[in-house]
Amino acid sequence: MTVETLKQIIRPYGDTTGDAMIQVSFTLPVPHGPRAELAALQLAGKMGLDPASVVHTKAMGPDFTFFIVYGKATHLIDYAGIEVPEGREFDLLTPAQVNGAIKAVLGRRLVVVGACIGTDAHTVGIDAILNVKGFAGEKGLEYYREIEVHNMGAQVAVAALVDRAKAVDADAVLVSQVVTQKSAHIHNTKQMAAAFTEAYPTSLTGGLGRPLLIVGGPRFDTVTPSDLGVDRIFGKGTTPGEVASYLVHALVRE
Repeated sequence: MTVETLKQIIRPYGDTTGDAMIQVSFTLPVPHGPRAELAALQLAGKMGLDPASVVHTKAMGPDFTFFIVYGKATHLIDYAGIEVPEGREFDLLTPAQVNGAIKAVLGRRLVVVGACIGTDAHTVGIDAILNVKGFAGEKGLEYYREIEVHNMGAQVAVAALVDRAKAVDADAVLVSQVVTQKSAHIHNTKQMAAAFTEAYPTSLTGGLGRPLLIVGGPRFDTVTPSDLGVDRIFGKGTTPGEVASYLVHALVRE
């Protein structure tokens, strides 16, 4: 059997299997009109859609136009050749196991500070992880007897976050970033990481010297923790149990 026969070539599905038809939407900074539609078709062609049709346009003010384009993709995907990243490096624990590990090893409550930093006012993500009501059928970290939670809410300045973490002697800091325009989530996270590095001297024993820094949001899939200067990134769909289990994995070592 050759390597070629091991490939599994797939195409998008539109009206019938294998027809390679896809639909995309985008906005161009041009006034609505025939020239704008031709520009959209040129862009679609350079994206690999051939043939392509503009099926919807809408003026977005005097200088912008929104498009929906339907066309046939010329690109192919080898599905069999896709490498799936390894799963989590820690076991999922029950709340009782998390509480037991913290109590047995730390001998005190594990302190967590959470916030949405910068101008981000979307608290749904951080509340889903921290508040007792939780998310996806799991109760948040406030439910865990051995975890002390300080939820600072939205639009928290980085300096204020550092001050609170130092005041309560935080073991971990959780930051949620939903606003992503102009990569605001990346800039805010890097600023936060730099501020904690400056505020906390490096441990002489080889530890971090600062709280564990964890960031979460829907658009961090293009970067790694080392890119941002944090310890862990959680994406969309993360549950409180995953975060609690990671905290035990990272901070409560027997």
